[in-house]
Amino acid sequence: MLTDIFAYRYAQPRIWETFYEEHRRLLVQSFQLLNDLCPFYVDGNEDKRGKDFWTQIHDLLARELGLKELSPSHVGYFNNQNLWQGYSPSRIQMCETWMFTPFDSKISADRYVKERLSLVEIGFREHENFVAGLNTKLPDNILIAEMFDKRGERKGLRVPGSSADGVRAANAGLNAKFQGAVTELNARFRQASCQLHYHNGFIQLSDDQTVAREIETPFWKLVAGPKWHNVDHDMKEAIDLRDTGGRDPAFYAARALESAIKIISDEKQLTKGNEKGAHNYIDNLRGAKLIEVWEMQALKDFFTKVRNPFGHGPGAAPMPSLTDHQTNWAVENSMIWIKSLIRRV
Repeated sequence: MLTDIFAYRYAQPRIWETFYEEHRRLLVQSFQLLNDLCPFYVDGNEDKRGKDFWTQIHDLLARELGLKELSPSHVGYFNNQNLWQGYSPSRIQMCETWMFTPFDSKISADRYVKERLSLVEIGFREHENFVAGLNTKLPDNILIAEMFDKRGERKGLRVPGSSADGVRAANAGLNAKFQGAVTELNARFRQASCQLHYHNGFIQLSDDQTVAREIETPFWKLVAGPKWHNVDHDMKEAIDLRDTGGRDPAFYAARALESAIKIISDEKQLTKGNEKGAHNYIDNLRGAKLIEVWEMQALKDFFTKVRNPFGHGPGAAPMPSLTDHQTNWAVENSMIWIKSLIRRV
């Protein structure tokens, strides 16, 4: 199974020319955040969830980097009696040894940092998926807890509140802890003067901190749910293509916007089944008074003049293209529209 990692998505452009102390601190701090999220040891003992987590992210990254292991799984030496003295480090120790291997310029600073941030990205992504899975099971777990209370099966010392309240509180605490770690990771990126931002499983470039704070962060939170998966996926694709000089990032941003419009149309039971394109779905939103006439026209113009030229072959005409400024506008405009439309539902 292929794992999408930051180091390969952003092989270009070069972000780090040299390795400074602020970058070393970032790697230490982000690794500590990972261990806080899912510690390998709890009360001095191996934790099953922690062991599985660190084994998984080690193995996933090692495979993508073409390595059997990030650092040696057997460590030791021969003593004066020619007897082997050694031990087998845990997966977290193997990750830590590799993560903090001193930079020696044998590889570029850019590759060194990107590969190590890839471990952070995979770790945050896997834990985010774990939390999302628990969120999906929350209603069932609450129901089980309520039935448990009704049967009077709580024994021993009881704390105030029901078992169901305890399940809700534990779930809320887990989500709050993860969101706090994401907020700190993004703050650490800014502190290290890295124009990076983590959201919904991926680290991506974010040149403008005001845009990141006012547009991107609220956007990624809104599309984190399963039903917005295609919106989330296409917008990430748009940003990766924009940041790495790939083809047609505006097309993918517009696809994300079109998906959001279709989802809202379906959810509000406005879809008739005979729609032929984005314009018809936009008409559905206008018919339900979710948007005004001028907004309807603005959306249609965006698809006509920005999305459609990239969605069809130009024939003998010149290949359509946008300037960097126009591309940034197309991506940010799509985000703003999606954010606005979701909040109207």
